[in-house]
This record gives sequence, C-alpha cells and structure tokens, in this order.
Amino acid sequence: MAQILSKISRRRWDESVISRSRGSLKVKEDCLQLRRETLPGISLEPNLVSQLLQGCITNQSLKPAQQLHAVIITTGAASDRFTSNHLLNMYAKLRQLPTASALFKTMAHKNIMSSNILLGGFIQNEDLEAARQLFDEMPDRNVATWNAMVTGMAQYGFNTEGLEYFARMTRQGFRPDEFGLASALRSCAGLRDIASGQQVHACAVVCGYETDPCVGSSLAHMYMKCGRLEEGEGVFKAMPMLNAVSCNTIITGRAQNGDAEGAVDYFSCMRRAGLKPDQVTFVSVISSCSDLGILAQGQQVHAQAIRNGVDAAVPVRSSLISMYSKCGCLVDSARVFRESNDADRLDLVLCSAMVAAYGFHGRGQEAIELFERMVSDGIEPSEVTFLSLLYACCHSGLKDKGMEYLELMCNRYSMKPTLRHYTCVVDLLGRSGCLDKAEALIKSMPVSADAVIWKTLLSACKTHKKVEMAERVAEHVLRLDPQDSASYVLLSNIRATKEKWDDVSDVRRAMRERRVRKEPGISWVELQGGEVHQFATGGRSHPKQREINRFLGELMSKIREFGYVPDRSMVYHDMEDEEKEFSLAQHSEKLAIAFALLIMPPETPIRVMKNLRVCNDCHVAIKFISRITEREIVVRDVSRFHHFRDGECSCGDYW
Repeated sequence: MAQILSKISRRRWDESVISRSRGSLKVKEDCLQLRRETLPGISLEPNLVSQLLQGCITNQSLKPAQQLHAVIITTGAASDRFTSNHLLNMYAKLRQLPTASALFKTMAHKNIMSSNILLGGFIQNEDLEAARQLFDEMPDRNVATWNAMVTGMAQYGFNTEGLEYFARMTRQGFRPDEFGLASALRSCAGLRDIASGQQVHACAVVCGYETDPCVGSSLAHMYMKCGRLEEGEGVFKAMPMLNAVSCNTIITGRAQNGDAEGAVDYFSCMRRAGLKPDQVTFVSVISSCSDLGILAQGQQVHAQAIRNGVDAAVPVRSSLISMYSKCGCLVDSARVFRESNDADRLDLVLCSAMVAAYGFHGRGQEAIELFERMVSDGIEPSEVTFLSLLYACCHSGLKDKGMEYLELMCNRYSMKPTLRHYTCVVDLLGRSGCLDKAEALIKSMPVSADAVIWKTLLSACKTHKKVEMAERVAEHVLRLDPQDSASYVLLSNIRATKEKWDDVSDVRRAMRERRVRKEPGISWVELQGGEVHQFATGGRSHPKQREINRFLGELMSKIREFGYVPDRSMVYHDMEDEEKEFSLAQHSEKLAIAFALLIMPPETPIRVMKNLRVCNDCHVAIKFISRITEREIVVRDVSRFHHFRDGECSCGDYW
C-alpha cells in the first residue's frame, strides 16, 4: 500500500514539474527537490528527466544539470538509453564536450542517435577534427549523420569537403532531405561551382524538394552567386509561395552581381506584395542605392528601415554611413555615425565605415583622427579598418602616414596585408611620384600580383608621363587581363601624350582584333524628386538636348572670360584643335552639370555621378563653373568625391 501511495505521489509531482516546465521552469529548485525526495530503488519517469534536462539547456544552468546527473546515477536511471541520450544532449548543448565525450564512452546502450548528438556537439563547438574522427568510427549512420557533416563543413567554409560528404552519402544509397540539399547548395554557392550546383539541383528534383522553401532559397542563392540571375529567379517563380527569405536571396543576388538597379526594383515589388523586409533586405538595398548614387531613393529606404525598427542594427547603420557618403552627403554619414555610437564606446564596424567615408571624400586627416581615437579607446582595428585608412591616406597625399600605418598593421597588430592593401600602397606611392618604389613593392610582395595592382601603377605612369615604364607595366596588365578595356585606353593615352600616333593605332587595332570595346563615359544626375537623368559623352538622346547644348555653349564661353583654357592634351586623337575643344565640351559630366543648372533650384547642390575618372580639363572647367554660378557641385568619379565651391575643389587638385 505504501508503495502504491508513493507512486501516486511521485506521479503527481512529476506532472506538476512537467506542467511548470512548459511555463517558467525553476530548474534549480526542481532539481534540489527531486534530489531530496528521491529514494534509492525508486525509478524516475523518463519524461520528467527529459523536461528537467531541457530546462537546464534553456537556462544554460550547469550546476543544476550536474545535480540532476547525480540523481540520475543514484536512481539507476542512467541505464535507460532515452535518459542517457537526453543527458548527453544537455552536456553537448552546454558546451561541456569533455564531459559529454566521457559520458558517451561509458554509455552501455548507445545507438545512432547517441553518436549524432555528440557529433552535433563537436560541430557546434567548431571541433571539426573530433567530428571527423567520430564520424569515421561510427559503425552505422543515417541521413541525420550525413546532414550533420555536410552542414558543418558548409557552415565553417570547408565547402569542397562538404560536397564530398554529400556525394558519399548519395553513393551509399541515402536519400538526402531538405537540410542536406540546402547545405550542399550553400557549399556550391561558396565555391561558385555551377556544375556541382546543377547536379545537386537535379538531385533535389528527383527527391521532390525543388519547391521546398529552404531548398528553393538555397538553390536560387547558388545560381545567383554563380552569376546565373535568370536561372535563380526562375527557381523562385516555380515556388508555390514567395517569402521574405526568398525575396532577400533575389535582392542580394542582384546586388552582388552588379545589378543594383534590379535589386532596388525588386525591393519595391517585395513591398507591394506586402512582405516585410528585414535587416538583410535593407543592407542589400541600401548598398545598391550606394552603387547607383541615388540619394532620394536611399533616404526613402532609410525611412522604411526606421519604420520597420531595424535602423539601429550595426549592419544597417554601416550601410547607411556608406550610402550617404557615396551619394555625396558626408555630413549625413557623420550624423548617422554619431547617433550610432555610445558616448563611452565606439563600434569597430561603424568606425571602419566612417574612416572609409572620410577617405572617399579626401578627408584623410579626419580619417586619421577617428582611427587614433578608436585605438585610444581600446578597440583593435581590423584588416578592413586598415584598408580604409590606407585609402584615405592615398587620396589625401599622406604618403608618410600611409607607410607608417602599413608598418603598424604588420608589426604591432601582426596582420598580413592582403593584395587589396598592397594595391592601396602602390596607389599611394604612385600618386606621390615614387613609381620605382611602387614597382619594387609589386615584385617583392608575398602575394601574387593581379591585373588591378599593375593597372594602378599604369595609371600612375600616365599621371607622371613615365612612358618607358608604362610600356613595361602594360605587358603585365594585358597578360593578366587581356579583355580589360581600361588598360588599353591607358596605354593608348600614354602613347598619345608623346604623339606616337602609329603606336596608338597599334593599341586600337589590338582592341578590335580581341573584340575589346572601350567603356563609354557616362554621367547621371538625380533631381529632387528622385528622377535620374543619364548622359553619355557626345550624347544626343536627351529630350532637352538642344537646350542643354545651347546653355553649355554659353557656359563655356563665359568661363573662358574668367580664365579657363581648354586642355587639348586631354583629347587623345590626332585631330584639329577646334575639334578637340568641341570634343572636350561634350564630356558627359559637363552635359549633366549644364542640365542640372537649367532645371534645379539655385539653392540646391548639384550631385553628379560618373563611371570613369574625371579628366583634368573637366576638373578645371567645373571649378570655374562653381565660381561663376555660385553653386556647390559635387562629382563622384570612379575613385573619389570632388566637392566644388567658389572655384576650388576639396581634393586640392590631388586625385
């Protein structure tokens, strides 16, 4: 009779604990009460134990977990496989891997689930070597086992190994599920391996998971990462229902593949469909607005981020700092930065973004001051921070400071400069006229040179009229990237400055033979309502082209009266002087500025974006235009911003 009453009492107590575990579980008190009331020889209900162990995981409570473990041993419940697996899972989730491993070895009745639990614990704690060893030692495996390895390898960037596990799984007759397929596709995306991705796609179709939301999103992401936008969007159109995750994949894919305009358009479609954007969405769309230089659209997206409550997130704030900077509004970048940082503590990511913003606008001294403040606050700079700092020094003529920071990066912080860091240093040396040092650095650096770093030196050769070195450097550039039109143009222009017209013809002939087309000069200006007008050099397609040409002619005549002289050396063709002057007047940035002066209110700053570097003649002309019109003109070219006001430029003629 006493035993019956004891069982009834214990059952009621168990039900009470399980019931409370569904609400706010008082783990420590329940474990202590269980330990006090448990008598030797009385077994524990497995469901009760699993609920208490889960409570320890939820509350990250190690000490109560150890007390509960003692109760399990005392009552003999450790011999129950269900209880032992839950105990093993608890130690794995609490990151107590040595204890979990010891428990696993002593378990009398292990099964595949036991091994999978420990395997997941190793992967969760980034101990991939232990995971590989356990996997190899397992006598039996199931789909969950293989999924754990495929997912783990993809999660930590071992994409090739992840695909090898996936291939072994299918060869051994296991049918992959949505989790394994999605992870394998992420590995294909990481490797940009379109061939393997298409094979996994075929496997997804065979297994019936092509329209699964998880697999579909990963599949589209893979295609877009591999540059196959149409295939990626085709996957989404075949899915029964779009959601925020799938839309994010399309928007991010477009942004990463250079289709910034498409990313912004799809964001508008997403909102019209009633889907709520998240942090990932806003980061991609804000970055696309940065690339396009469309301020009004960027401001609207910023307002939407505030309404959605994600504007305070660091990735979003960092994107906003960059967006305002790249749209010519450095003041707004600084405002977002000030609002984002606590009075007592700076954030590394936001500091790096602001240093880059200062650098893009040629404000090297402000970039250095922020960097020094960050370091004095005890924040250790990252490789990205140093890259932004070197860029700022490069575009402000601070050669000695830049070399000092490169040394600081290597010696004090023990960082190895990447190719991008070395490219910045070559640019820094080249702009300062130290071309021999720049070439020596390229030849001695511990990483392989690419076409970009040689092209950077080639540009410096043009600036400093180093023709012989340019010929030598051009050989490296064209060998590494024979389809890059900018390199041919640079070489052609360098030869043209010495009036080597036969040699110029050779370059142009080589371009025709290799079917390399010169990138046309394009500028665009955004009106107050967000409407964007685009102009090409020598263009005739704008609806107001006749008015623009007439006004531009008057403008050029007027600045001549104030001392402007066309720099005919900027025309790299063998033609008459009058033709050269007409060609210079038709540069895209001049057309865009003339249009803006005709249309925009007098008090509104003019912001022009250009896809190529501003030439010397346009730079001088715009200084005169800003003076006679008393307008602020901001021009973003391929490398930096120029703020023109009262006949001066913020770059100090150093760009």
